[in-house]
Amino acid sequence: MKRLKFYATIPHPCPYLPDHSAVDVVSDPATSVDQKTLSDLFAMGFRRSGVFVYRPQCPGCQSCIAVRIPVEQFRPNRSQRRCLTRNQDLKQERHPPHYTDELFDLYCNYLKHRHENGGMDKPTPDSFKEFLCTPGIETEFILFRKARRLVAVAVTDCLSDGLSANYTFFSPTEPRRSLGTYAILTQIEEARRRKLDYVYLGYWIAESPKMRYKTRFHPLESYINETWRRLDQNCINIT
Repeated sequence: MKRLKFYATIPHPCPYLPDHSAVDVVSDPATSVDQKTLSDLFAMGFRRSGVFVYRPQCPGCQSCIAVRIPVEQFRPNRSQRRCLTRNQDLKQERHPPHYTDELFDLYCNYLKHRHENGGMDKPTPDSFKEFLCTPGIETEFILFRKARRLVAVAVTDCLSDGLSANYTFFSPTEPRRSLGTYAILTQIEEARRRKLDYVYLGYWIAESPKMRYKTRFHPLESYINETWRRLDQNCINIT
């Protein structure tokens, strides 16, 4: 940690809140980050996107709240149990980060349907690799297949104390499966199998409908005022 340098970005449009600008604190992307250092940064509310490890530091705004699931205390609710049942026919594979046309096609279809005109809907093979295949980071691709057909991919960072749900993309043609939820449930079970404490979900923003799904996982901890605190089911800090 002592060798890392941090920089503040110039203000840029907030990707979550319309008419807001954002500023991030970013670790120097030219300096490699090992697993322990990355884990320490996540424990301080940071997040990773490609080579950038960052934390929002927006003047006058504290809407971005880092959240994580304490694995041992988590129990799926009725809706999540149904999700697990609906996806029992899927087979899982685990691979190091890599590029294939099959992965790229699924990624493009996902962005086209979920993030059209959002700045990510015109990907290239190079942008895929830069975003999801970052050298030096301990990352896994969890592939989900229905028979031989690829339907979802969970990009998972491996930390000292947990797993980070870095990014998930999936087929938009099977909404009943709730594949995004299923990917998180799978990562929780994998963290439990490895005897890891947490699954990190990135940032929750109360005002952003896109982030609402994160509050469906209980218990949930949030990083506020440099401390992790338990949230109740109404997303109010209780410890």
